[in-house]
Amino acid sequence: MRARTICNGIAVFALAASGLAFSTPSRAQGTNPNKVVDQETQQNQNQQLEQHTLQGDQQKPPAPKVDPAEEAAYKAFFDAGASAADTRIQLGTDFLAKYPMSRYAESVYAAIVQAYYTKQDWKDFYAEADKGLAAFPDDVTMLSIVGWVIPHVFDPSAADASANLEKAEKYEKHAIEVIGAMSKPPGLTDDQFAQTKSLVLGEAHSGLGLVYFRKQQWAESVTELQQATQSTSTPDPTDYYVMGIDLDRQNRYPEAADAYTKCSQIAGGLQDRCKQSADKAKQQASQPK
Repeated sequence: MRARTICNGIAVFALAASGLAFSTPSRAQGTNPNKVVDQETQQNQNQQLEQHTLQGDQQKPPAPKVDPAEEAAYKAFFDAGASAADTRIQLGTDFLAKYPMSRYAESVYAAIVQAYYTKQDWKDFYAEADKGLAAFPDDVTMLSIVGWVIPHVFDPSAADASANLEKAEKYEKHAIEVIGAMSKPPGLTDDQFAQTKSLVLGEAHSGLGLVYFRKQQWAESVTELQQATQSTSTPDPTDYYVMGIDLDRQNRYPEAADAYTKCSQIAGGLQDRCKQSADKAKQQASQPK
């Protein structure tokens, strides 16, 4: 999981439970909505499309014959790249309208969802995800990204705030179940498959940890965020920061100081805040009981 640091766009969001604010991270797997998509990011998203295609090949019998027009339309969609969000959305929408039963449909839905994420168009992001998950309810890419976004752009004053958290929790739990039962598709090595599973699994735990944080379920949040940060060599500093708050709420000050310190060691907008929080937690830990 790549580190999810803020570059621009959504810079801060409120923490309803703590009254604090912190930098909004971008999502893992090269889908940061707040920065220009670089070559590595595009390769990561294209790899996801390839993996979806491989999974489709594994799960569905081969079509009786190849439609050259369908193949050409999918190639144009694929070649548009993650950096051309509007183009990919248009080509993907046209593709699904013309070939709704295509073996590529699942990967096209997932990529359109990610394109709306890149644009920070949350209305269409949720609408497209709803359509994609209605057709492919076990798609871990769509499950994990929606479950991750909801608690990060959470508005506690919204009428559907509670329902949205329940939805996010359901999606992340289902993603974790699906990942656990997933078999290796053809075309991937054991290492590639393990890395892919680890990335998505870590992201699902991260999203679930934020859901529990929003619900003020501090212990459950810590458990999920520990799994998220342990599954990657480039953890999200926000996960450490929220973990520190969770531990603070439980008066587990030495552990909170450790989480804040790890956050402060990662370059980004949270460094100073995490250093101050670590110092405060250390002071609280040193006080006589």
